Amino acid sequence: CRSLSLDAASQWEGLEENGQFRFTPPTHSLLAFTQALKEYEQQGGLQGRAKRYEENCRVLQEGMKEMGFTKLLSDKHQGYIITSYHFPKHTNFQFNDFYLRLNDLGQVIYPGKTTRANCFRIGNIGELYPEDMRHLLKCVKEVLNDMGIPVPLS
Repeated sequence: CRSLSLDAASQWEGLEENGQFRFTPPTHSLLAFTQALKEYEQQGGLQGRAKRYEENCRVLQEGMKEMGFTKLLSDKHQGYIITSYHFPKHTNFQFNDFYLRLNDLGQVIYPGKTTRANCFRIGNIGELYPEDMRHLLKCVKEVLNDMGIPVPLS
């Protein structure tokens, strides 16, 4: 590593040797990490988080399907972290407009940059819960309506 303060290997060796940081300790980062670990354990660790993320994904996918969206991937290849959806075929649909309108409602989605298909992605991990996914679905429906795109999509 070309940076002394970011040299994780040397930092680890120093902590093992004398129990101290090589430079001023990043107390805010340590406190945040400690809190994150507490929350992780309170939420049931890996299994608890996975269960919540799977439920978020289920709520999202069912709601998007009801609105007529189609997923990019088949269920066989679909995970529960992020879901890609094809753009609606309606002539009024412009992704940038859709994106900005959702953003104005506090909902952030992602363009489908990883494929040549015209698609967008919705993630459902982090500090998100099923009620957040239901709120997103409500916003998607509202934005489509405002864009003059009937739901369910055809």
